[in-house]
Amino acid sequence: MPCRKQGVGLKSLMLALLLLMALSLEAAARPAILDARLGIHPGMTRVVLELSEASAWRVFALPEPNRVVIDLQEVDWIGPPERFSAGYVSALRFGLFTPGISRVVLDLKQPAAVRQVLELPPHDGRGHRLVVDLEETAASDFRTSAVANIQESARRLPPIEIALPGAPAPPRDRRPTIVIDAGHGGVDPGAIGVSGTKEKDLVLAYSRALAEKIRASGRFRVVMTRDDDRFIPLRQRFAIAEQAKADLFISLHANTNPSGSIRGASVYTLSEEASDAEAAAIAARENKADAIGGLDLAVQPGEVGRVLLGLAQRDTMNLSKTYAVMLVDELGKRVELLRNTHRFAGFAVLKSPTVPSVLLEIGYISHRDEERQLRDPTHRQRVVDAVFDAISRHFEIQQAWNQ
Repeated sequence: MPCRKQGVGLKSLMLALLLLMALSLEAAARPAILDARLGIHPGMTRVVLELSEASAWRVFALPEPNRVVIDLQEVDWIGPPERFSAGYVSALRFGLFTPGISRVVLDLKQPAAVRQVLELPPHDGRGHRLVVDLEETAASDFRTSAVANIQESARRLPPIEIALPGAPAPPRDRRPTIVIDAGHGGVDPGAIGVSGTKEKDLVLAYSRALAEKIRASGRFRVVMTRDDDRFIPLRQRFAIAEQAKADLFISLHANTNPSGSIRGASVYTLSEEASDAEAAAIAARENKADAIGGLDLAVQPGEVGRVLLGLAQRDTMNLSKTYAVMLVDELGKRVELLRNTHRFAGFAVLKSPTVPSVLLEIGYISHRDEERQLRDPTHRQRVVDAVFDAISRHFEIQQAWNQ
C-alpha cells in the first residue's frame, strides 16, 4: 500500500508538471510585442515594434488630431515603454481594439506621412520587427491623403467590425432595462491615477458589481456595453442602449484634475451649454475617446446640438435630470461629493434622443487618497448601493406616474 500511494503521488506530480509545461508553452507561444523604440534621422522618424512572431498588419494616418494607427493581429504587450516621445511622435497607446485585432496609436506632434512600412526577420538577437518610417508633410496634404493611403501586409487583417454586445429586449420581458456603460476600454485607457490605476479597469470593476447587484434584485434587465477590456466608440455605446430599448443608460467614469487636490463623486447630464467651465473641460476630454481609440472622426456624427431637438429629446433630458437628482441624493448618504454635484455639458455618450442617460464620475484618481479609496471593495459597494437605490426610486416614481 505505501508503494502504491507513492506511485499515485508521483503520477499526479508528473501530470501536474506536464500541465504546467503545456500552459507555459502556450503562454510563450502567444504573439507579443516585445519592445517599441524610436529612431530619429534627418527628415524622418522611425518607429520599430519588435514582435515575438510575424504578424499581419495595417498602417494608416488620421487627421484632427494627427495620428498614425498600426493594427496587428491580437497580441500581448511585454514591457511597454514608460515614455515614448521623440521626433514626430508625442505619445503611444496600445490595447485591444476589437476581438482579434490589437491597435497601436501614435500621437503626432505635427503632420507626418507614412513613407514606408518594412517587415524585418529576426537578426542579431532581435525578434521580428515591424518598421514604420514617418516623414514630415504639409498639413493640407496630410488631411487629404491620410486615410486614403492605407498600407497593409500581404496577409490581410480582417476588416474592422465593432460588434455591439447588447441585444434587443426579449418581447416578453417587461422589466425596465438598465444599460451600464463602463467608460473607455481597450486601446483607450482613460485617465491614469497617481499610482498608475487605469480608469478603464477601475470603472469596469464598478460596472460588473453594479450589474450583479441589479440582476440579483430580479426587478430589472441589465445590458452592459462592455464586460471586458475592449474599445467601443462613443456613438455605438448609446446605440447599444437604443437597440436594447433601454429605460436608463448609466455611464461610469473616474475623474482627474492636474491640481491633485480635488475629490468627490459627481453626476452629469446632457446639455448644449455646459453648467461651468470644469464641466465643459471634462466633456471635451471624454469626447476625445474616439480619437484616442484611433477612429476617423471625419465620418463620425456632428455636434451634440444636432440631436437636441423635438419633444422626445426634451422628455428624455427631463427624465435624465430626474434620475440624476436621485442619484446625487443617494450618493450623498454614502460617499464624498464634488461641490455642485449635478452638472451638465455636451457629453457625446449621452446623446441618445430616446434613452434617459447620466454619466457618473465615481471620484478623482488624481487625488492620492481618493484613488486608494476607489480601489477599495467596500467603497465600491457603497457606490453600487447608491446607484441601485436611485434606480429603484426612479422607477417607483415612473410607475406611480403611469398609473
